[in-house]
Amino acid sequence: MSTIHRKSAKGQAEIETRAHRLPPRLRSVLVMVDGRRSDDEFARLLPQAADALARLRAEGFIEPVAEAPAAPRAAVPPTASAPPPGPPPQAPASLPFDELKRQAVRQLIDLVGPLGEGVAMRIEKARRPEELAPLLATAAQLVANVRGARAGADFAARFSAR
Repeated sequence: MSTIHRKSAKGQAEIETRAHRLPPRLRSVLVMVDGRRSDDEFARLLPQAADALARLRAEGFIEPVAEAPAAPRAAVPPTASAPPPGPPPQAPASLPFDELKRQAVRQLIDLVGPLGEGVAMRIEKARRPEELAPLLATAAQLVANVRGARAGADFAARFSAR
């Protein structure tokens, strides 16, 4: 069995303030921890996931939520443009600016993994909608390049309509 982790209060604070100055690779793993992915899923996404998760857990940035059952092997692998599982997204226009940024970063990392780290960090630094709009367009293009045109269009529709 594999463990599912979530960000601790210290981990949430690090995402918001960067007070502990985590190295970029650890920070990108911390951003990806969402309380739904198991250690096994991280191992498929990142080569050194076990080491990063162990360090984040030892330093108190993440905490275990549950043990994940062994995932059954799918007969057909999921398509690259399949939307991620989860609740339907909230309309971006109704979200506060900081929450919009958080959701955009989470969705970007969920869709493209570590490839989106640079854009995600620039999105986090945006202070005004005028700064955020071109970054969201770049993120949508990155999603389209990695996951397909439909996924890119879905990302753009969700986050660029503010």
